Amino acid sequence: MAYPVISGPYGLKPINLIGGQVFAGATTQYVIAATYTTSIYKDSVVTLVAGGTIENSPLAADASPLAGVVGVFMGCSYTNPTNGQLTFSQYWPGVAGASNIVAYVNDNPDTLYKAVNVAGTTVNDAASGLLPAYLGQTVVGSNARLVLNAGSATTGDSKVGIFTTAGATTSSLPLRIVSVVPDTANSSGNFVEFIVKLNFGYHSFYNATGI
Repeated sequence: MAYPVISGPYGLKPINLIGGQVFAGATTQYVIAATYTTSIYKDSVVTLVAGGTIENSPLAADASPLAGVVGVFMGCSYTNPTNGQLTFSQYWPGVAGASNIVAYVNDNPDTLYKAVNVAGTTVNDAASGLLPAYLGQTVVGSNARLVLNAGSATTGDSKVGIFTTAGATTSSLPLRIVSVVPDTANSSGNFVEFIVKLNFGYHSFYNATGI
């Protein structure tokens, strides 16, 4: 029996860099606009928008590479408008009236992420969007889409997953399957967690188009 059991997706968790580069888990600070009251959950993909601030990325499937994707959200700080206190949070709760909002983003374009493969592309559908699906080694090298499930306000964690099949080569898909995670394989030797990387052209640092 696999251990631990993976019950659902948890976003894109940065774990390493390609090519054996030194990985220190460093982040870069970006600004969230005070008018942006949509929650951003830990380990969700974020993008730069006009004005130089970041928001949730709409990056999913079969879209041309989007200028502005900078990486994965790791947390934030902001001045709470109710008590005036500086608040640190692993997710941006979309607090109206907050100020000095700083996001911490893993923005290295060479980052490798661990992610859960789900059974379908229907967002927040328990039968397809959130249900982990086991696949074999043959999906390594394939491309994958993101499934943009809403995160959890209870934990602050993302529920973004990935969806792929063996031989998914569509060049417009945003992710590449780099490897498997053997620790959570099932008894048949298939895998629910994979190591992925943003495909070339999707990260703002590897895209010549400005914002």
